[in-house]
Amino acid sequence: MILRHIPLPLTPYTTAATLQTHLVAAQLAHKAAAPTSTPPPHPAVITAQFHPTYTCGRREIGTVSPAQRDYLTATTPWGRAQFHETRRGGQTTFHGPGQLVAYPVLDLQRHKLTPRAWIHLLESAVMSTCAHYGVATARTENPGVWTPAGEKKICAVGVHLRRNVTSHGVGLNVGVELGWFGRIVGCGLEGKGATDLRREMGGRGEVPGVEEVGEVFVGLLAEGLGGVAVVREVVGGGGVIG
Repeated sequence: MILRHIPLPLTPYTTAATLQTHLVAAQLAHKAAAPTSTPPPHPAVITAQFHPTYTCGRREIGTVSPAQRDYLTATTPWGRAQFHETRRGGQTTFHGPGQLVAYPVLDLQRHKLTPRAWIHLLESAVMSTCAHYGVATARTENPGVWTPAGEKKICAVGVHLRRNVTSHGVGLNVGVELGWFGRIVGCGLEGKGATDLRREMGGRGEVPGVEEVGEVFVGLLAEGLGGVAVVREVVGGGGVIG
């Protein structure tokens, strides 16, 4: 089995969301047609950096007031952000330049994974990615990946499941402007802060680029899935090409 890695350049959230919707639809269509002799779509993972964007999770859909939206999309010293509602789990978070967003799309049943095991695998791949750069991380009672003391989040995790097809995923801070996170109560947790690989590396070695970190993460995710080889694809000419 192969894992299609589809890296995007710095892009609007809606571009990645549209591509993700296409990949999910292909997985669901195959499941709806079963039994069939047609092989199922390969699992895929989109990696990207987004233009500044705040997203909320499914529990907050319809609850973010116009005043809150105006505040989040107002001009800041770092630019202006967009706001989008999503179907993922979790609450409001930020995505932007310097953050790796990874959206794996696959059928958990094919990989014999429960939803809980899938979240654990995503967190493990993130933690191993951080360890690759000499940064220690930990799990806590709160979602995501944290510094060992549990005071600062380095990676948000939020997924959506439909008929065991998973979408959305992780947002790993590599070298992001942390001021954006100061405009929200990150994932609804008062008193907690955000950090990134650049700060946690503390000058130990060269800070990696987001694309490099994406390659490391996807490779480690494939190892966790087992028996999966990564095939890198690029987007161009109006579609995905191998």
